[in-house]
Amino acid sequence: MLGGEHAASLVDGYGESHDRAAWVAVVPPGGDEADGPSRFGRAMRSAAREAVADARARGWSAGRRVGLLHAVVLGEVDLWRDFYLHRGGDVPSRDYLGLMPSTPMSLLMKEFGFHGPAMNVSAMCSSGNAGLLTAKAWLDSGIVDDVVFVATDISATPENVLHFERLGVTFTDAEPLEVCKPFQQGSRGFPMGEASVAMVLSRVSGGTPYLTVLGGAMSHDAHHVTSIDPGLAEVTRCFEEAFADAGVEPSNVRYLHAHGPGTAQCDRAEAEIFDALFPPDAALYSVKPLVGHCQGAASAVEIAATALAFDRGTIPAPPRKAPGHPRLLDGPTSVRDGVTVKSSIGMGGHNSVVLLAP
Repeated sequence: MLGGEHAASLVDGYGESHDRAAWVAVVPPGGDEADGPSRFGRAMRSAAREAVADARARGWSAGRRVGLLHAVVLGEVDLWRDFYLHRGGDVPSRDYLGLMPSTPMSLLMKEFGFHGPAMNVSAMCSSGNAGLLTAKAWLDSGIVDDVVFVATDISATPENVLHFERLGVTFTDAEPLEVCKPFQQGSRGFPMGEASVAMVLSRVSGGTPYLTVLGGAMSHDAHHVTSIDPGLAEVTRCFEEAFADAGVEPSNVRYLHAHGPGTAQCDRAEAEIFDALFPPDAALYSVKPLVGHCQGAASAVEIAATALAFDRGTIPAPPRKAPGHPRLLDGPTSVRDGVTVKSSIGMGGHNSVVLLAP
């Protein structure tokens, strides 16, 4: 990301007839066979395992009650497709259990001996923010001592990508940095991506954490299945309530790490709110040109990028490609002290805003 390179590659088998290559950022085959037969299960458990190991290396010690939250929208796309199209619904019971969304979670809890609550969170593209805020609520209420939060979306199959192309928001016919130019002229939409990303949250500030989750808010437009309410009342309220929940004055905010998918309606909405609510010296950026739109895992990927930016001192903003918002970052930028606001706007009206600090 710091090199300004996108994660996508040309993958065969896309388009109406599955006869062309498309620019998509997919999780490749591989992983540990013991984590199940699918990319989904292997990615989810691998990410969680890596996060736990990283947290321990930075000084974290698990409390008695460790919960698990998994942000997921479509789940086991590959296995369900195989179940219906190739195996006629006739599979051994063990294979059928692998289709259940509870299975990778149960296996992960067993692997680590965690006994806190475990559940899935789903709020479309806002699922990452929603999961993070749910984890914070668990911690604040004393339900758990720690939370392992994972967000997984391995759904960029030819069928799913085709329908997003028909909706006019996804484009796979050119490299992502030429297609997706958030808050700039000529942006067409977003490239599709896949990811599993995990993090550990704790009530005890031990070791060397990457960041602090100050607070946030969620709301719903109750307007349309795909479109943002053009009045922006509810998404604006979400930002305002997130500031209030976190106890942060706008003067302490340095960045809006936007949902920023490069679509006209999302970019307009976030730019208007940024200009209205943020201080004049705040800056704006989106990493979707680099990582793709990872759907249910999107905001979690972007929160991880924010965490690494705090940790390493550099924001991995993509290079500007066209005239655009005057406060849009242009390429990697040194982090200034202050708060980063992470917004996420999910299809169907899901709004979420999280405030993050070093």
